[in-house]
Amino acid sequence: MPGHEELFDIFDHNGMRIGTAGRTEVHQKGLWHQTFQCWIWTVRDEGPVLLFQLRHPQKDTFPGRLDISCAGHLSAGERVEDGTRELEEELGLIVDYADLTFCGMYSSNKVLADGRRDCEFCNVFLYRCDQPLSDYRLQAEEVTGLFEIPLSRLELLFSGAATSIRASGVELKQGRLIPVERSISAGDLVPHDRSYYELILRHLQHGVRGQ
Repeated sequence: MPGHEELFDIFDHNGMRIGTAGRTEVHQKGLWHQTFQCWIWTVRDEGPVLLFQLRHPQKDTFPGRLDISCAGHLSAGERVEDGTRELEEELGLIVDYADLTFCGMYSSNKVLADGRRDCEFCNVFLYRCDQPLSDYRLQAEEVTGLFEIPLSRLELLFSGAATSIRASGVELKQGRLIPVERSISAGDLVPHDRSYYELILRHLQHGVRGQ
C-alpha cells in the first residue's frame, strides 16, 4: 500500500528484543536490528573465490560499491531462516536453509555518510554455488553486477600489499549480463571491519578443506 514502511524488530545492545520500529526510525536513531548476510563462494583456477554484488548506483547507502553477495534486513516477525528469500529475490537462487554454513552473529555499528547510524546484528552465512555468473538472475533495482574475487587477491588488498586488484564479473546492461573486467581498490568495497572479513575467511578456509 502507498506510504507503507517496512517494520523491523528492534533489540537492545545485548540482543534482547524490545519492540518494533519502521525502517526510517531504525536508521535515524541507530536502533539495533537484524540482517541476513550470505557470501557465495566457489573454486576457480586461482582457487577459492568470493562473489561480490555491485550495488545499484541509486542505493541510499554505498551506491555503486561492491558488497556481500546477498544481504537484507529481517522484517518484524521473521526468523533468520526466512532470510533465504533474499537469495531468490536478489540473485534468483532457491536455497534450502540447511545447505547454508553459519559463520556467526556479527555486531556492526556504522556511521553512514549522512550522519545516520546503522546498528545491525548480522547473521552471516556461506553458500557454495558453482554456476557461471551468466546464470544468475539479478534484481535490477538492487544489484547491477556480480564480481568474483580470488581469496589470494583479497588478502593482498587487505594486507596493503596491493593497492588494487583485478576482478572478473558481469554487469547488467539493457537487461543482459555482460562480461567485464575491473580494477578494484579498497575504496570500491563497502567498508567492513577487518574482523568481519577474518570471520568469513576463517570459515571459508575450513569449508574448502572439507570439500
